Amino acid sequence: MAYADFYTNFHLFMRWLHVIAGIAWIGHLYFFNFVNVPLQGALDDAAKKAVNPKLMPRALWWFRWGAMVTFLAGLILFTMIYMYTPGMGFGPSASFSDEMGVTGRGVWILMGMLLGTIMWFNVWFVIWPIQKKILSGRASAEELPALRKRAGLFSRTNTYLSGPMLFGMLAANHYSAINGATLIVFVAVSLAAVWVAIFHAGRVGQSV
Repeated sequence: MAYADFYTNFHLFMRWLHVIAGIAWIGHLYFFNFVNVPLQGALDDAAKKAVNPKLMPRALWWFRWGAMVTFLAGLILFTMIYMYTPGMGFGPSASFSDEMGVTGRGVWILMGMLLGTIMWFNVWFVIWPIQKKILSGRASAEELPALRKRAGLFSRTNTYLSGPMLFGMLAANHYSAINGATLIVFVAVSLAAVWVAIFHAGRVGQSV
C-alpha cells in the first residue's frame, strides 16, 4: 500500500511539474515570437542595447530551463504511463499497445514526444548557443545578421511545431481514437492557428 501511494503521488507530482514547466517554456516561446519579434523590429540600436541585456538573459533562462524540465519530466511520465505497469514491471503497458499493435493513445503520445524532442533540441543546441554568443558580445558585426536569422528560423519552427505537439499530448489522454484523416485535420488546424497568430502578432495590441 505504501508503494502504491508513493507511485500515485509521484505520478501526480510529475504531471504537475510537466505541465507547469511546459507553460513556462511554451509561454516564453510565444512571448518571443508574438511579442518580442515585433518589438525588436520597432526598436533602434540604442534602445536594443538598453533593453535586451536586461530582458533577454532572464527570459532565456526561463525559456531553456522550462524546456529542460518539461523534457525530463515528460520522459519520466512516458515511462510511468506507457512503459511500466504497477505490479508487473517494465514493458509496454495496455495504454501503449494491445493485440492490434500500438494504441491510438500510443500514436498520439509518440507524435507529441517526437515534436517535443525536436523542439527541446532546437532550444538547447541551436537557439540558446546563438543567443548566448550574441548576448556575451562574442559575435562579430559580420556574424550578427546570419546568427539572428538562424535563431529566428529555429524559434519560428518551434512555434509551428508547438501546435501539433500540444494536440498530440492532449489527445493521448482525452481522445484515444486515431486515424489518418483525424491526424491530418488536427495537424492542419494547429498549424493554421499558429500561422494566424504569427501573421497578426505585429498588428494587435498597439494601443490600450
